[in-house]
Formats: sequence, C-alpha cells, structure tokens
Amino acid sequence: MPEARASASLFRQEGFRRLVIKIGSSLLIDGSGRVNQPWLAGIAEDIVALRGKDCEVLVVTSGAIAIGCRAIGINRRRARLEMLQAAAACGQVQLMQAYQEALTRHDIPVAQVLLTLDDTEHRRRFLNAKGTLEKLLEHDVVPVINENDTVATDEIRYGDNDRLAARVAQMVMADGLLLLSDIDGLYTRDPRQDPDAEHVAEVGDISDDIIVMAGGPRSVDGSGGMATKLQAAQIATHAGCRTVIANGNGLRPVSALSNGALCTVFRAQGTPASVRQQWLAGALKTRGALHLDPGAVAALQEGSSLLPVGVVGVTGQFARGDPVALLNGDGREIGRGLVAYESSEAARITGCRTDELEVRLGYRGRSVMIHRNDLVIFGRVK
Repeated sequence: MPEARASASLFRQEGFRRLVIKIGSSLLIDGSGRVNQPWLAGIAEDIVALRGKDCEVLVVTSGAIAIGCRAIGINRRRARLEMLQAAAACGQVQLMQAYQEALTRHDIPVAQVLLTLDDTEHRRRFLNAKGTLEKLLEHDVVPVINENDTVATDEIRYGDNDRLAARVAQMVMADGLLLLSDIDGLYTRDPRQDPDAEHVAEVGDISDDIIVMAGGPRSVDGSGGMATKLQAAQIATHAGCRTVIANGNGLRPVSALSNGALCTVFRAQGTPASVRQQWLAGALKTRGALHLDPGAVAALQEGSSLLPVGVVGVTGQFARGDPVALLNGDGREIGRGLVAYESSEAARITGCRTDELEVRLGYRGRSVMIHRNDLVIFGRVK
C-alpha cells in the first residue's frame, strides 16, 4: 500500500529529540474496565527503544475515570459529575501503579504529574510545571501526566487530554507529539460510514477543509475524537512540534509505525526553539529591563543563558516569568526574555556569583536570571 510506505517514511524521518505520547482510555483499558497489562507492557518496551535512541519521552494518559468507575461500581454514562471526580481519584492510584510496574521492570523511574489546562495557561503555574518536568527529564525520569480530574470539570465533560498533551508538548518544547488512537490517522471522510474514504498521510496546514474531515468519539471509554486531535495538532504545530496521529492497537504501536503502519503526520513550521524565539521577539510587551555588562552581552550572543553575575542594573517592576528587555552598556535593547526572578529579587542578586545566591536571597535560588530557552537575542533568531 503506497499510503503505508509514505506514512512510515514520514514517521521514521522525524528523529524526535523529545516526544510526548498521548494514550487514550480506549487503548489502555480492556473490556472489563481494568488496565490492559500486555498492551501497557508493549508501550513500556517502545519507550525503552525510544530512550535508546536518545529520545526523551513524556506520557500523557487517560484512564483514571474508567478504572475508578469499575472499582466503585458505577455506570460512567449515568454518573453525576462529582461521582466521576470521585472515580477519577480512586482510579488514579491504580493507573499510576500500572505505569510504575510496567516501566520499573526496565529500571525506568516514573513520576506522576497532575495538571489542568489552567496550569498550562497561568504564567506562574506554567513555569512551576515546566521546571518540574524539565528536572524529571534531566534525571531520566518518565513523567506520566494526567488531567487533575478532581478539580478540572471541563476536562471531564469534554475530554481535553488531547489538548492537554499538546500544551505539555508546548511547555517542554517537545519536537514530537504522538496521539495514539483507535484509528490510523486522518481520513477524508469517516471510514466507518464511507468505505471509499481516503487516508491522509501528511498535512501541512490545518485548514477548514481538514477540520471538516473530523468525526466524533469512537468508543465507550474514550471521551475525545478526531476533532480534539486536530485541535491538539493545531496547538502543537504552531509551537514547532510535529504531530502524529496513529492507531495504538497492537502490542508495540510505536514500533509498528517504524515498520510500516499507517499514520498521519502534521508538519510544524520551524522548530520549537525558533518558534519560541520569534514569539519572544515580536509578540511580547516588556515589563522591565535588565542592564548587562559587556561579558554578559558577549556570552548571550554565543548562545548562553543570562547569569546574575552579568547583570549590573534592574529597572521596572516585574514578576517571575514576565518578559523583560535586555540592554547593553549604551542602553540599546539587544534582546528580551522571560525572567526567572521578580524585580526586587533580581535587583538583590545583580552581579552575584552562583555560590552567593543563597546568602543574598535567603534560599537556594535558580542559577540563571534567564534561561537560554526563554530568551532571544536580536540578530540570532534561527
């Protein structure tokens, strides 16, 4: 089949450095409402293979509500919202235990992270979540992320784990998002209703014509559908993250993609770093400024992070995560970035070496004033 060869080739060419895998309930939960242990074991083997190729992996998973409904003995379709939230709290324990058992067999440590869409849109919570995920990856831990169903009512009602996965990919600057579903990608029409529907191997722009191809939810346990996956693809590709929709059925779905399984690849415009730099350069109104010494200016132009020791002055009032201008000795703006300290703390540690931060602040602070991933130097956007 030519479509299979095209899709497999597209997936193999990605060479992902950091991949977010979203797993839906319809794949993870078997007909009895329990975790499909053989399937999860296969995913664990796929994660091992990806990590062996120097690819960092994050997992966004559904399944807590489905597992909890069985444990409590309630009918999901008839249950009130607060009962579903209670089921999620109960099922989350079993869900994480299943992931821990599957991955620790391969000596891979696992961390649970519960998020809502609000956590990815509120600046301070976004930075805290981003910092946590980055540290987990730095220590070779696989974050297993789920929506915090006990407080996120909209996520239960509308099934936004696809969109949450895209926000996570955006948050950690992933270059790949894999949405595993019970269908092998996008079709021109619903293949359940039209046997002549054609598979779409590659999408460059998610236009209105592409969006109308999406259908509704396909399974009892799943709450999403192709429409939510296209929304996720829009978020991720706009952040420079290539997105793949593929069939997750089968014991090694990621390996199956490399071996010829159908999928749909949504191309991103640029890389996560270049998209973020363009956003920083052109879409932010600065809240203050950091004045830099010549050494810091030279280091930034070489691609380094901004350290407190290179800052000689602070102007304006700003909070952690706010955009600030970077000024050289002549007062000319050479770049801008998202600052890791609020203005009073930034002023307190100007010219400070890393080993002096705790004395100045009274706590062990961050070693950088602005991380290189959170700044753009004019003339260096790539």
